[in-house]
Amino acid sequence: MYNFEFEKPSTLADAVAAMAGDEAQALGGGQTLIPTLKQRLASPAVLVSLTGIAEMQGVSAGADGGVVIGGGTTHASVAAGASAYPALAALAGQIGDPAVRARGTIGGSLANNDPSACYPAAALGSGALIVTNAREIAADDYFEGMFATALDEGEIITEVRFPVPEKAHYEKFVQPASRFALVGVFVAKYADGVRVAVTGASEEGVFRWSEAEAALSANFSAGALDGLSVPADGMIGDLHGSKEYRAHLVNVITKRAVTAAA
Repeated sequence: MYNFEFEKPSTLADAVAAMAGDEAQALGGGQTLIPTLKQRLASPAVLVSLTGIAEMQGVSAGADGGVVIGGGTTHASVAAGASAYPALAALAGQIGDPAVRARGTIGGSLANNDPSACYPAAALGSGALIVTNAREIAADDYFEGMFATALDEGEIITEVRFPVPEKAHYEKFVQPASRFALVGVFVAKYADGVRVAVTGASEEGVFRWSEAEAALSANFSAGALDGLSVPADGMIGDLHGSKEYRAHLVNVITKRAVTAAA
């Protein structure tokens, strides 16, 4: 690691002030950033820890019957506290291992937007609202590609608001070494239609599978997906699976998610 200053504010206002510097970097649970620093792939002058900000932690009920999760809430706390949205709680309980779930946060995961992370699929599949210290961003407008988001420099995710669907399920084909999704699919059925978000598969990061959404909105069953496929071009190809393999898995895993949700 390179030398850096460390700050741990206790309020959001103090965190925003600390992040005002050009070389400041927010630190959530550190599950991605700390390994990055160890490999000297990043060298911020100041690390601003968000773990001591009580107003950014916890799970609560939204005014519209949804679920509101503070940006500094750990995966373990989401798994234990989001019982009003069982599919989301189950997703959080599958992330990494107990040590990762005890430290990693939903805000950190969404800010990093790893192309194989689980929370981006939940946020996009649910049509969630990402709330920052400056504004509100719809999930459809938030994800901009691999490791890219709509966040501005110094912007902090304070909470995420999830509308609770009629039915939902997250199905994950696990890459055993990392526990990331080789392919993960979040399916959510709302009164106005079905949303399908896929993670782990595309070189552009999480995406909505619009063909599947149209088919499932008309007939919410695995059979509605027969004959549908995503193109292999643009899928991730690596030692864990070829582009064609991941494209095939998208259909398989989506069918499993629909069956489980239904």
